Amino acid sequence: MTFPRALAAGDLIGLIAPSGGVKDPGQVEKAVAVLTRMGFAVKVGESCRANYGYLAGGDKLRASDVNAFFADDAICGIVCMKGGYGTPRILDALDYGLVARNPKVFVGYSDITAIHLALNQRCSLVTFHGPMGVSDVLLEGEGYSTRSWLSALTSTWPLGRMDNPPGSEPPAVLVAGKARGRLVGGNLSLVAATMGTPWEIDARGKILFFEDIGERPYRVDRMLTQLRLAGKFEECAGVILGDWKDCGPEEGKPSLSLQEIFRDVIAPAAKAGGKPVIMGVKAGHCSPSMTLPFGILAELDTESDRPGFEMLEAALVAR
Repeated sequence: MTFPRALAAGDLIGLIAPSGGVKDPGQVEKAVAVLTRMGFAVKVGESCRANYGYLAGGDKLRASDVNAFFADDAICGIVCMKGGYGTPRILDALDYGLVARNPKVFVGYSDITAIHLALNQRCSLVTFHGPMGVSDVLLEGEGYSTRSWLSALTSTWPLGRMDNPPGSEPPAVLVAGKARGRLVGGNLSLVAATMGTPWEIDARGKILFFEDIGERPYRVDRMLTQLRLAGKFEECAGVILGDWKDCGPEEGKPSLSLQEIFRDVIAPAAKAGGKPVIMGVKAGHCSPSMTLPFGILAELDTESDRPGFEMLEAALVAR
């Protein structure tokens, strides 16, 4: 893997919107103010103030912002404004050779998952699944989320054990076991959307992380079943299930629970291969939320007194 340089106070952060459009211009100014209070300088990309239907400007503009900000030597890290929809449309317009020659911190989640997969696989770049410019947890200065975000983007040592916020339930064990592998994944909808494309997730020997928002249980079932049929749960080393905000059944209609779906779809292959699976990790569309480094070697252990996972190597290098 290629490890970006750690961020430090005074560094210039690039703010871009490679996905959905920012409808309220005030959100951009709020994001700039928050990052400034954290000690960073900020450069705002054109995509942050552009709108084309549900997109943050046309495909060419959004791809251009990604490429230009990786090419800009003055920019030390790139933070995405928001998710929504749009990143799959620009995957074939990104300059992966340029990114590989100019590795830097890249942060986002939700629809940004498609770019995480592409940069991890095409550039071997470590990226960060975490709050974005419009994320309430950063805008409101929520303690745990902000600390996790800053620690992930500034630490040149392994982050170690990734615990849920104080006062919240610890992760639950779905399948017992212990495994090591590089952490990859993100939003389940986007992972499923890459199947059959050049950016399809490579699960071989990896620890897979999934989360989602606003999906009925039968849709979660359909997407996980697609991954099962593609052999992803046989290829992986283990599975971490994050937050599933607003993913409950429609009122008055019969449904399986998410836990039943996880047990039906993921658990059989995991048990057969001795692959650990945990659920209830506070990462994704939740508040508070932890920031996860993708591409880093992790250990998932459900056999200890405190089932969970830890990052075994540093995600960043010193300046």
